[in-house]
Amino acid sequence: MQKLSLKLCFVLLLAIGLSACSSTVSVPELQVGAERGELYLPLLHNKKVALVVNQTSRVGEQHLLDYLIVNHINVVRIFAPEHGFRGDHDAGAHVKNDVDSLTGTAITSIYGKNKKPTQDIMAELDVVIFDIQDVGARFYTFISSMHYMMEAAAESGVEFMVLDRPNPNGKFVDGPILEQNFQSFVGMHPIPVLHGMTVAELAQMIKGEGWIKQAQDLKLTTIANANYRRDMVYDLPIAASPNLPNSQSIQLYPSLCFFEATPVSIGRGSDFPFQVIGHNTVTLGNFAFSPESRSGAALHPKLEGELLSGIDLRHSSMQGVDLQLFIQAYAQFIQHKQNFFERADFMDKLAGTDKLRLAIEQGLTAEQIKQSWQAGLLAFKQQRLPYLLYPDF
Repeated sequence: MQKLSLKLCFVLLLAIGLSACSSTVSVPELQVGAERGELYLPLLHNKKVALVVNQTSRVGEQHLLDYLIVNHINVVRIFAPEHGFRGDHDAGAHVKNDVDSLTGTAITSIYGKNKKPTQDIMAELDVVIFDIQDVGARFYTFISSMHYMMEAAAESGVEFMVLDRPNPNGKFVDGPILEQNFQSFVGMHPIPVLHGMTVAELAQMIKGEGWIKQAQDLKLTTIANANYRRDMVYDLPIAASPNLPNSQSIQLYPSLCFFEATPVSIGRGSDFPFQVIGHNTVTLGNFAFSPESRSGAALHPKLEGELLSGIDLRHSSMQGVDLQLFIQAYAQFIQHKQNFFERADFMDKLAGTDKLRLAIEQGLTAEQIKQSWQAGLLAFKQQRLPYLLYPDF
C-alpha cells in the first residue's frame, strides 16, 4: 500500500512538473526591423545616412535617430513626412524645414509642395533609411512618401534601406484596385485599399514592378521583422498619427476614411477620431458629440462646435473595407435631399476609381460591390507573391 502511494505521488509530481513546463513554453518575441541592429549597423559605418522617420521610429524606448548616433552612425539629415518628424502636425498641415533641437540634425520636409528632395541634397548622402509605422491602407500617405524617396534614391545612386514593421491590418486584402487615372498622393500604386503587405514588402514590389523612375537602378535593402506572422494581432506601442490613437481607430480607418469626402464627421476634434460618425442635420444615430479644435490633431475640424448625432463605433467589430455603414449614410442623405458626395473628386481618389461612387449612386448593395472586386484582388495576390517576406495565407 505504501509502495502504491509512493508511485501515485511520483506520477502526480511528474504531471504537475510537465504542466508547469508546458505553461512556461516561450513564444519567440516579435522584433521589428529597427531592433535588429546586428543586421544593418555594419552596413552603415563610414556612410552619410539620412532618415525618413517620425515618432513611431523607435528601437525599444529610444528613437532611431538617437540609437544610430549612440552607435556612431553619421546621420546627416532627417526627412519629415506628413505630421512632421515628431508626429505633432495636423493632417494636411504644412511641414517646415527645421533643425532637430536635441541633435542639431537638419530636417527637410517631404510633405507639401516638395515631396521629393533636390538632387543637391541627395548628392550629400550614401544611404536613406525608411522606418515608419504604417497601418496597411493605400491612402495612408507614408507609403506615398516612401515612393518619392525611393525614386529620389534611384535617380541619385543612393542606397535605400527599409526597416520593416508589422501591418496591423495585415490579414486583409480588400477594396478596389487603384486605376491609373485616379493616382494621387492618397493613392500612388495599383494596389487595393488594404494590400496586406508590410512597408518592406511593398518597397520590394514598387521596385520590382517598376512603379518608380529608374527602378532598376535602385539598390534596395530590407530588414525584416523577426517572428512576425501576417495574421498576428499587433497593438502599436506608439500612436501611428494624431487621429489614429489606438487599435480600434486603425481597424475602422479603411472603412471610415471614405466619409472624409462627405459632410459626415468621423470624430476629428473629439476624444475618439475614426471611431464615430455623426452629422448636425442628418440624424445618423443617437450618439451625440461635438468636434472642437485641437492643436496637433484637428485644427478647425469638420462641423466644429456643432452638436452631432451619430453612431459610436468604439466597440464595433467592423473590419476590412466594410461599406454597409457608408451606404446607409448615403441613403439617409438622399432621403433628406442633401448632397452626400460633396467632394466627389476626393472620393474617387480615396477609392482609386470612380466605380465605387457610381455603384453606390446606382443602388448596388455592399455585397454586390465587394463581389465586383474579387477578380482584381485575386490577380493582385498572385502579383505580390514574389515580394513577400513572410508566409502568405
